[in-house]
Amino acid sequence: MNVKDIIALLEELSPLSYSEDFDNTGLLVGDTNATVSGILVTLDTLENVVDEAIEKNCNLIVSFHPIIFSGLKKITGKTYVERVVQKAIKHDIAIFSNHTALDNSWNGVNAMICEKLGLKNRRVLIPQNETIKKLITFVPLKDAEKVRNALFSSGAGSIGNYENCSFNIEGSGSFKGNEASNPVKGKKGEIHFETETQIGITFAKHLQNRILKALFEAHPYEEVAYEITTLENQNQHLGMGMIGEFEKEMDEKEFLKFLKKTMNTDCVRHSTLLKKRIKKVALLGGSGSFAIDAAKKAGADAFISADFKYHDFFKAENTILLADIGHYESEQFTKDLLHSFLKKKITNFAVLLSQTNTNPISYL
Repeated sequence: MNVKDIIALLEELSPLSYSEDFDNTGLLVGDTNATVSGILVTLDTLENVVDEAIEKNCNLIVSFHPIIFSGLKKITGKTYVERVVQKAIKHDIAIFSNHTALDNSWNGVNAMICEKLGLKNRRVLIPQNETIKKLITFVPLKDAEKVRNALFSSGAGSIGNYENCSFNIEGSGSFKGNEASNPVKGKKGEIHFETETQIGITFAKHLQNRILKALFEAHPYEEVAYEITTLENQNQHLGMGMIGEFEKEMDEKEFLKFLKKTMNTDCVRHSTLLKKRIKKVALLGGSGSFAIDAAKKAGADAFISADFKYHDFFKAENTILLADIGHYESEQFTKDLLHSFLKKKITNFAVLLSQTNTNPISYL
């Protein structure tokens, strides 16, 4: 398999088109056509991680965090980022990152935390906007079923827990081909009226190229009339953070002790205890202070995240328990998620889990 084949598999889990605008995801170093000898999965790509890849004959590193976050103007080896890039290039090692694409994935970072904590009835905390599109096309009546099924097979028509969803209207379409045309219906130079079905169907934006390919292959017309619009509907299965519920509520101190043990952290920084029971919990892996208001609005009893600043804790306003478990600790299971996913998809060469601890923070 080539690097591009592995990327295609990872996009099934977390399409890169759902990465945040500020992020730098995708193939950061390397050649998409290079043959993969082995994959090393890590949370961060540091120099010792590249050394580990060399030692284990892995020429592709799948890293949750991107080693190149902002533009590099020089690669002289003066910074840890430059040294990683230099060493990777020298040893023909590709580096791929899916960072916020995996943050936004329904089965991504936050789903993994929900699973570890045993939260049920999970839903996205901050759904993404403008990720659902609608296709409208016009098809001869007798070909409508064929085209509709082709669109369904390509991934269109899925809404929440339902598939094969579409809206269909019958009407009359007119057209007249010029001398260069080759009409399937009617004759060139003559206006023709055809009974047609207008098919309206929604799809996820990352599927657009696949949807159009299926449309063009199944549609009988020489010139296919269609329009695509972006809907304002929120995508309930895509976005930042999640919220779920414990089967049994617990008091705050019990919750904090459970959180510390389950997330294997040496320190939980938290806001003022409110003497309330904890049942509904919001969470967001990584830096999540921007989601405090969303967690409060959702009615969460507690919000788990990382990198809270001093003044962020005031935002609790005696309505919610804020718990900062540490950035690394909130995302530590992400590499297990990526490793497990790739192991199920690939059986013909090594997919290895990095043994390097990349947590840059220690506690005394």
